Amino acid sequence: MVISYEDLFNLMKEKLVKHSCPEDLATRAARNMASSSRDGVLSHGVYRFERLITMIDSGFVKPANRPSLERSLGALEVWNGNLGMGNTNAEDMMTRAIELANSYGIGCIALSHTNHWMRGGAFGAQAAEKGYAAICWTNTIANMAPWGAANKAIGNNPLVMAVPYKDSYVLFDGAMSQFSYGALEKAIIAGKKLPVPGGYDKDGNLTDDPKAISESGRVLPMGFWKGSSISILMDMMVNSIAGGFTVPDIAKQGNTPLAERDLSQIFIAIKVEKGIGDNAVSNIVEAIKGCTPLDGASSVRYPSENLMKIREKSLKDGIEITDDSYNRIVNL
Repeated sequence: MVISYEDLFNLMKEKLVKHSCPEDLATRAARNMASSSRDGVLSHGVYRFERLITMIDSGFVKPANRPSLERSLGALEVWNGNLGMGNTNAEDMMTRAIELANSYGIGCIALSHTNHWMRGGAFGAQAAEKGYAAICWTNTIANMAPWGAANKAIGNNPLVMAVPYKDSYVLFDGAMSQFSYGALEKAIIAGKKLPVPGGYDKDGNLTDDPKAISESGRVLPMGFWKGSSISILMDMMVNSIAGGFTVPDIAKQGNTPLAERDLSQIFIAIKVEKGIGDNAVSNIVEAIKGCTPLDGASSVRYPSENLMKIREKSLKDGIEITDDSYNRIVNL
């Protein structure tokens, strides 16, 4: 089915208010998740919404709680998310990182005891739209095996990077696994195979079958040992600053999607001189677009190049979602 962006936003807001979320936070959280769906990231919008409501009803997400400052070290601040809404907590923290960057040139927030931020790219975009470069990351449940191990002990710990570019931005938003669990879920719903192998089945065979990987829980680290190593250091770094829950701490709560709470995150905003930044980004974009495409592609793309086209189409024609996903939200 197809639903308009505003209708999806209003439906999500209505359900959040019904499930004890204050109206101002419900407005912001619904806007975030509807916008993710509008931009084609249904895995962290429409398809994630039911889980959010379940976590609110279970008491794991405390929708009225807001972040609180624990200590200030100039351009670096440490905050406690107080188990509030993950996406509104993240939006507040990036806002604060931008304020610090106005004073110091760079602002860094380490956030503990928060919840899933939904689409992390939203907060890179938040900074880049205001003229700042951004770096953000989060830890997760133990949903990936370290390279060389059979059992899951590290997170796929998504990383976000963004820079302003003309009237838009260039954005990277990716997990340290070859495919995120959200991407696996999207492929399963669409009945499609992955474009390249993304993990192992229950028998330990490398596969491009998203359902087999989801059932085994053995996603492949991005870049094999490199993605594994980066994931480990990301978890070490954020919690060396924030003093929050590491992936092993989170794993003690269980290893199901509902156990993915009490997370730790970093938000960095860096002031960019517009002329210097635009020249540098344009130079790189031109070099990429000048490459010879392979496999019948019309051109080589830079990260997030198609995002605005997807957004424009969604705003014009509506957002395509499954009937089941829509009905499950309606019935919450």
